[in-house]
Amino acid sequence: MNKLLISMTASLAMLAAAPAIAQQDAQQGAEYADPAAQNAQDANYSDSELQQFVEAQSGVMEVREDYIAKIEAADSQQEAQELQMEANDKMVGVIEEVGMDIPTYNAIATAYSSNPEVRNRVDSMM
Repeated sequence: MNKLLISMTASLAMLAAAPAIAQQDAQQGAEYADPAAQNAQDANYSDSELQQFVEAQSGVMEVREDYIAKIEAADSQQEAQELQMEANDKMVGVIEEVGMDIPTYNAIATAYSSNPEVRNRVDSMM
């Protein structure tokens, strides 16, 4: 069960890490063609977009924390996987609920981790 917990926790963390992985793939010449992520370095996001990102990020983290506890309590690997899929769906729902699409969310997350200007702007909104 301990390996299952580590696996599920790592999988949930992958959703948050997806922007960085996508950016890395784009830089390595992979066939990932998400224009929003590729333009993450531009940092030309409106205050409204960044505020949506802050709201979405808060909700994503709440879902993630809630589901990590549920996955820890899962009785089987199948149950844990079902909970993981449910968590991913809820995280996507949270992002879309604030009026943001997934590519834009991922692009801002990538810019946040790699561009000090974006990081400072987002941090000032938290």
